[in-house]
Amino acid sequence: MSKSRMLHSVLLLAVVFSMLLVSCAPAATPEPAPAATAAPAVVEPTAVPAEPTAVPPTEVPPTAAPTAAPTVPPAKCEKLPNAPTVAAGELGSPEKPIVMTFVPSGDTGKITKAGTAIADCLHEMTGLSFEIEVGTTFAASIEAMGANKAQIGFLNTFSVLLAEEKYQIVPALAVLRKYNTNAVDPDNAEAGKLTAFYKGQFITKADSGIKSIADLKGKTFCFVDPNSTSGYIIPRIILKANGVDPDVDLKASQNAGSHPNVAVAVYNGDCDAGVTFIDVLTDKAADLASKYPDIAEKVVAFADTERIPNDGVQFVKDFDPALQSVIVDGLVAMADDAGGNAVLRSLYTINGFEKIDATFYSDFADVLKKAGVDPASLVK
Repeated sequence: MSKSRMLHSVLLLAVVFSMLLVSCAPAATPEPAPAATAAPAVVEPTAVPAEPTAVPPTEVPPTAAPTAAPTVPPAKCEKLPNAPTVAAGELGSPEKPIVMTFVPSGDTGKITKAGTAIADCLHEMTGLSFEIEVGTTFAASIEAMGANKAQIGFLNTFSVLLAEEKYQIVPALAVLRKYNTNAVDPDNAEAGKLTAFYKGQFITKADSGIKSIADLKGKTFCFVDPNSTSGYIIPRIILKANGVDPDVDLKASQNAGSHPNVAVAVYNGDCDAGVTFIDVLTDKAADLASKYPDIAEKVVAFADTERIPNDGVQFVKDFDPALQSVIVDGLVAMADDAGGNAVLRSLYTINGFEKIDATFYSDFADVLKKAGVDPASLVK
């Protein structure tokens, strides 16, 4: 046998022997992956530009068998009787579609999906052609309308005020959401109803001795975040209107980062008082009671903000009234249909629409103006 063939045979025997050893060895027990520890997160409600409360998941008793998620029916997009006819090349035709702009208040992928579904449904109902865009910023959506690159806006409240001031856009619909309230709210009869406004609340420990906004002088105070309407912007205006300068008269202030965080800080005594949306103490999505069962007893609301108007739908000035009318009717019909309503809820937690006139935001704009607040400073 040649040396090369002998070497080849030895190598072959070595490989076979090693394979036999491996096959006879006990199989390794896979090490379980370490369980991920979920950080205790406090989720701030959605905003939409108007900070709606998230819809809580259905609570199932521990002993109940798992149930299938309810099937959401497809949106009914039936042709409207006032559907117009537009000539080729006119606004609303395939050659010149109407552009709807959506502010980036949330996941842009979800907004794009919902916006596309809205455009498709409106097309079936009105016969008009639509395109959508999601602004890279809130200001970008305003400028798109100002340049007539978009004719319909789904703007948040402060963006509406700025767009009215700069470009005379016309509000047509206000978003409706289920109203939350508290014991000191003069609007508590609206609890659970669909309203076009919401409020913030000032909270403190039940035994703190704080009964009014004037009592906050010399106290520590928790806000939410400088971008929060009900947790920072409006409360600061109200403090000043009641003789309490938040930059001078408070002993100290801090931003807790979320509405639930403010409530916990007051509960723990980290702040003498704070401000949140109504009513974070009992809100199912915030679910503070699961960790602090007595929080709604130890922490109470002692004052509320003024009504804060919800976001809505707007049109550029000089938009064809006939087209505006049918589009408004189409959006209202979507809100009244189970499938269409599901699409709108997935957009900005929209539960419904209310037709409004062009002065809907005027009172709120006056409040900001008297407080020296420029809407442009609140839109990024």
